[in-house]
Amino acid sequence: MDSNSTPDRFVPPVGARRRVIACATVIEEMRPFLPADVPYEVLDFGLHLRPQELKRALQDKITEASQTADVVILGYGLCAMAVVGLTATTATLVTSRSDDCIAIFLGSCDAYKQQSRKEPGTYYLTKGWIEVGDSPFSEHEKLVEKYGEAKAMRMMQLTLKNYTRLAFINTGLYDLDRYRDYARRNSEKFDLRYEEIEGSPALVKKMIDGPWDDEFVVVSPGETITYEMFTR
Repeated sequence: MDSNSTPDRFVPPVGARRRVIACATVIEEMRPFLPADVPYEVLDFGLHLRPQELKRALQDKITEASQTADVVILGYGLCAMAVVGLTATTATLVTSRSDDCIAIFLGSCDAYKQQSRKEPGTYYLTKGWIEVGDSPFSEHEKLVEKYGEAKAMRMMQLTLKNYTRLAFINTGLYDLDRYRDYARRNSEKFDLRYEEIEGSPALVKKMIDGPWDDEFVVVSPGETITYEMFTR
């Protein structure tokens, strides 16, 4: 396999040692399906705000993981180009061929494209995003403390001006009541239409166990992830 082509279907060799490096939101969906012999590392979700730092952190973890793993699985999508340029010297590198992790939660890149066509002005929430507290809704409380309720609300209205829907992705892997209530309350508070979307673990399962088909970028040891791999 070379850096200019990804196979239609790549099955991990029997006995291949796998290791997962995932975002704090994505690992929430992966944990229920991770075999006991597949170790994982979690990176801070806040690194998404600093893509170059995320890239460096990922490369450091990949280099370390390559010493003991045959396959390094990234629980990421393209993520603001943070995965472009990553390489594993002695391991196969696998990541989702998606712009971000929403496709991972919905179960396929096609499902995400359908939602985007249907309603582009959507802000998505999952258990992971709510837990890490990195969204405009969690930021609102800090703005209130700093600027007062009226100014904080105006700032939120500017932040959310292009959104009309707040969609909670239900992947069915945890008790929903707490997270559903959080999403509903914020949709009402910020005048967004609430909708619950059925997610799917299909992409997560394939990410862990294969086969890695055209929904994944797969690069051989010593090869580098390129942007073109995500555009085919």
